[in-house]
Amino acid sequence: MAPGDFAELHRRLCVDSLTNRNPVRLYYGTSGVTICVKFVYPLTTLDTMNKSLHAVVVPFMFFALALFSVVFTADGAQKPNILIIVGDDMGYADVGFHGCKDIPTPNLDALAKSGVYFTDGYVSGPYCSPTRAGLLTGRYQTRFGHEFNPAGTQEGLPPSETTLADVLRTAGYTTGLVGKWHLGSLQELHPQRRGFDEFYGFLGGAHGYFNAGNILRGTTEVESMDYTTDAFGREGVAFIEQHKGEKPWFLYLAFNAVHTPMHATDKKMETFSAIENRGRRTYASMMSSMDDAIGQVIETLKKTGQYNNTLVAFISDNGGPVMRGTTTNFSSNAPLRGSKRTTLEGGIRVPFIVSFPGVIKPHVYRKPVIQLDITATAIAVAGTSKPDIEGVDLLPYLEGKNQAPPHDALYWRFGTQQAIRAGDWKLVRYDLNVDNEKGTSAFCLFNLAEDIGEQNNLAEKMPEKVKELQDKWNEWNKTNKDPLFGGNNVGMQSPGDAIELVDDDGPEPGRTEAFARK
Repeated sequence: MAPGDFAELHRRLCVDSLTNRNPVRLYYGTSGVTICVKFVYPLTTLDTMNKSLHAVVVPFMFFALALFSVVFTADGAQKPNILIIVGDDMGYADVGFHGCKDIPTPNLDALAKSGVYFTDGYVSGPYCSPTRAGLLTGRYQTRFGHEFNPAGTQEGLPPSETTLADVLRTAGYTTGLVGKWHLGSLQELHPQRRGFDEFYGFLGGAHGYFNAGNILRGTTEVESMDYTTDAFGREGVAFIEQHKGEKPWFLYLAFNAVHTPMHATDKKMETFSAIENRGRRTYASMMSSMDDAIGQVIETLKKTGQYNNTLVAFISDNGGPVMRGTTTNFSSNAPLRGSKRTTLEGGIRVPFIVSFPGVIKPHVYRKPVIQLDITATAIAVAGTSKPDIEGVDLLPYLEGKNQAPPHDALYWRFGTQQAIRAGDWKLVRYDLNVDNEKGTSAFCLFNLAEDIGEQNNLAEKMPEKVKELQDKWNEWNKTNKDPLFGGNNVGMQSPGDAIELVDDDGPEPGRTEAFARK
């Protein structure tokens, strides 16, 4: 019986008891909390009994079912834990399971091998905060105006939006965030006001790796910091150990690696001394530290006996920043064209893994998916719901029960840049900064099955396909809102207009020269 079936059983029992006055008796198994339900007397019998008994039994039945349906599935097993790991500004090419040769990522490779890695995994935003807003709501962030990075301290994820943490906490989960928030620094936007029980990390978009300034535990600044990647890994381990068995948990582990500033430990720099380019060597060191931390977290799941009951997902928040004007970090998006902050593949196609041992068999999935689907999948395995979600529960597709593509099309809007992918076809307008020009390109049409590098523009040869995809995108765009902040509030402008979108992650909070390492 699936988790959702138990919720349906609960609903039917409630309806039956209210409409037919058929009280039930609950039996509790000696192992776990398996619940058996038996109707013990019909309406005719009830009418001859003391009706006060009915008044006691039925409310108790509702309470007991609600209590157990929050934390347990129908067979007595605890609901699955949920672990979502996010890397920051990673290059598409810079993981072993995508063929990287100079940066070993054994732990990410093992995670990919244990589950499913997606060749065509996307994020809904071409840079940091919009992707995170989409991930935590399961909606295209343009639906609620979170199109760009917050440009000031008064801005962030609108309070009107319900987060994944809100939904899971209501469903009985302990919820924690470790790492980068970047969805607002006002008190009302703090993670612990957005569904998270626990928080360790920083509120902004960038932070020095050796700097304790503005690293918070809850709302209190910590006193010391060795290296943020290591610290976030330790905090993830501690969260998993601390919350074993009491009730299901959700951990959002959001590293700031490998975002600038380019800070690596001396030990890792020595490990990668064979890489001559110092920038690439630093990037490799930072990637390796994050891979180590992820390995420690996964190993903790195994040591504590929680590995087989934990849904694990991993993504980067966007593609590698390889274009001038972005937070360049010596990443590589090969064979993709483009960069962070563009709607070309290099900005929005990312390393993407889902692992759920015992449920999903390891394989490679080649149909397009998006990070909104991680949200939907998490909500589904928790046996709950979120009415406005736009992602798709991936489990039926990954289990082979549904052979169709999860999406008819995927969509992007980022100022004057836009894109739609439907099947193998992609229609895109992108930032001409990629080509060392200004403004936004005209519409380009690519067949990604034959041209993953987006080199052969077919727009002139196939105007009907261009119109088909443009009409589809226009229909999707009707329910988007104007940007609430960032990007100079450019909204939608005319093709070719010059737009200077800065990579506005904001100044590094708490930065002091004493802690900043070159």
